[in-house]
Amino acid sequence: MTSIDDLFKVKETKPTQQQAQTRSNSGSQYVKVPNARSELTDAIDAVYKATKITAKGDVKRNGNARVENADENDSDDDDMEAGPALPPNEIEEAIEDEEGRFFGGGITSTTADVLNFIDERDKDDDAKAEKIDSTWVRKLALNFERRISKNSELRAKFEADPQKFMGSEADLDADIKALSILADHPDLYGEFVKLGCVTSLVSLLSHENTDIAIDCIEIINELTDEDVEAEQGQWDLLVDAMLEADLLNLLYDNIARLDEDNESDRAGVYHVLSVLENLSSRTTIAESLGRDTSILPWLLQRIQKKEPAISQNKQYAAEILAILLQSSSSNRTKFIDLDGVDIVLQLLSQYRRRDPAKGTEEEEYVENLFDSQTCCVDEPNGKTTFLEAEGIELCLIMLRQGKMSKPRALRLLDHALGGPDGAACCEKLVEAAGLKVVFGAFMKKHDSQATEHLLGILASMLRSLPANSAERIRFLAKFVEKEYEKIDRAMKIRREYASRVVAVDEEIRSEKAKLSAQAREDRADEWLSRRLDAGLYSLQTVDVILAWLVAEDSGAKKRIQGLLAERDESLDVIRTTLQDQMKSWDATEEDSDTVYQDILATLVEHLH
Repeated sequence: MTSIDDLFKVKETKPTQQQAQTRSNSGSQYVKVPNARSELTDAIDAVYKATKITAKGDVKRNGNARVENADENDSDDDDMEAGPALPPNEIEEAIEDEEGRFFGGGITSTTADVLNFIDERDKDDDAKAEKIDSTWVRKLALNFERRISKNSELRAKFEADPQKFMGSEADLDADIKALSILADHPDLYGEFVKLGCVTSLVSLLSHENTDIAIDCIEIINELTDEDVEAEQGQWDLLVDAMLEADLLNLLYDNIARLDEDNESDRAGVYHVLSVLENLSSRTTIAESLGRDTSILPWLLQRIQKKEPAISQNKQYAAEILAILLQSSSSNRTKFIDLDGVDIVLQLLSQYRRRDPAKGTEEEEYVENLFDSQTCCVDEPNGKTTFLEAEGIELCLIMLRQGKMSKPRALRLLDHALGGPDGAACCEKLVEAAGLKVVFGAFMKKHDSQATEHLLGILASMLRSLPANSAERIRFLAKFVEKEYEKIDRAMKIRREYASRVVAVDEEIRSEKAKLSAQAREDRADEWLSRRLDAGLYSLQTVDVILAWLVAEDSGAKKRIQGLLAERDESLDVIRTTLQDQMKSWDATEEDSDTVYQDILATLVEHLH
């Protein structure tokens, strides 16, 4: 009986014609197989492992891969003993299954083809990568102009058959979107302008297809966005070219023709508002928007539009309105003439007792309305309109009953009563029983911002209420009542802010000692900012209030001197603060309120 060992003894075999050809191509020599059993075992193990895992770690459904003979038809060799034939040389031929699914590394042939294709594409992309420079811009500009011309020609030729020009419109749309890459290369803005592409881009805002116009607006938004790392000169060059192409009026034409009930048009309105925000960073453009376009009337109409919930565009319209009003006195005057003060007050009246939900578009909307109104009451005619529209009464209601609206109403009152034209508003506050509300708030502890506005209101009342008038007498009586408790509160506030400012002054003094005269001059603005952050403005304001009380009432003067003496201080500390304030006013050439400077000088004389 033949043993197992005998069965697997293999004599030296001759290669088949196919095997010989394979070896001839590979240059290898035919060799003996010294231990066929060992090699077969290794091959079977390799097949078993290959059937377990694919290139992606998946187990094949057909786990029984077969080992094929090197040549199944090689049965004519009489010298071959019984037993499975071995592969001629390479193990890979033994472990590949009948479907050709397995080969080196366990990756399927399909996966390998995909990977090879990707590698070739990556090589092609690297080879074709273009350098973004002036040459690239010229090519881009040429293609862009061709697209515009082709689309214009086809639209004119096949006006009644849109199918004939829709293809060119799609190509134009793609080229417009391709311009966004310029936002990453602001150094090429000059070349882009020089080639006349800016004019062409802006002209497309009047395109019959609003989708094309919206895409252009979006690109303009990207190119002018504050996040673009463009130098001021580069940004100015681009924007000036856009303005010459009548960008502002074209933006208004689009915002007026877009229908926000359509999602695409709604996005277009948002992009227009975003461009307006970008452009308004330059004050002259903000003034032009108010003077030369109908943007302000549109914004006023948009913030009144009734909606189930405040939308993003409604909130954004209120924000742009606030920006334009903050930027220019002429914009404020025009807005007031449009009856904007009364309209905004009506919108705000909805929130006298109701607060918008926190973190919502509605909350930002309300804040922007307050900002717009606050800007308007800084103008003389704005104060008059605010007074006639019962703005003082509304603010007092908000101070009594509001929550979110309370600090904003306080700020609005501060601006309405302030300045040389605030007398009428001050008198109205007394007539409307506002003294109890204001002094009630004054006696409570607040954050620094609310405290600043309360002090501003009191200082404005002392400045503007007519001497010996009933309103002024009622106001001064509030400081005297209840054993001068309001003066005690004012002195407590003074001590708090004085300690903060003194600490910062000491830091600045030590820094000055180490610097040259030029370095000190360079850092003057920084030091002033630090002093203001510490509460310098509030300290100056409370000292003006105390100086008024010293000049107005002997009992108040005695009380103030006694409180100062508790810390070994005198009226000199108040006089020093006022004198420093006068010096800062003298250094400000733009400030024309000479009346207030005269008031300070008079108060200083009473502090001896």
